[in-house]
Amino acid sequence: MGARAAKLRICADGGANRLYDELPLLFPYEAALTVRNRYKPDLIKGDMDSVRDDVLKFYKDLGTEVVDASHDQDTTDLHKCIDYIRDLPNLKNQNICILVAGALGGRFDHEIGNINVLCLFSSTRIILLSDDCLIQLLPSSHHHEIRILPAIEGPHCGLIPIGGSSKSSTTTGLQWNLSDTEMRFGGLISTSNIVTGDIVTVKSDSDLLWTISIKKA
Repeated sequence: MGARAAKLRICADGGANRLYDELPLLFPYEAALTVRNRYKPDLIKGDMDSVRDDVLKFYKDLGTEVVDASHDQDTTDLHKCIDYIRDLPNLKNQNICILVAGALGGRFDHEIGNINVLCLFSSTRIILLSDDCLIQLLPSSHHHEIRILPAIEGPHCGLIPIGGSSKSSTTTGLQWNLSDTEMRFGGLISTSNIVTGDIVTVKSDSDLLWTISIKKA
């Protein structure tokens, strides 16, 4: 399981509740306590307005570090966690990838706040995950080659301009490719597209959000 391979596992405030409550459901033939002990987070950080007291005590007793950042009400819990990761000396100048589970599918303002974090940390590869799809930012500074894993993702996908219109976007590997195409809200955006192979390339003069469906097990 990917969580065990991760270098660092962090819960953003109330995310610890979901880890505690829901992860044992993925292992119905194991004792809940065994699962919780195996997949404990290294850190819980946030403004501590959502995590339950019993959950906090459980993970603290296992050695999880807890950082109360309630003094900062201008950033989201996810923002606080990304800041923590980027400030770690052992990860400086490394090509890291941050997977954020449970970032989508809840309140719309929370989802938009999480997408905004992608834009705030555009030089860091951050992937937002839900049960249905993933989202990541494709900065305009790069020509992107996206390798598709057909066993677990696709075929439905989309490209959405973020922070402004795109005057020119070009793709390969999609059923309906873009060719120097303008995209903007109130006009054309690429939704309900289909990947046709194992590689999709994207080049744009504007930052784009890439989203692709995740297949159910």
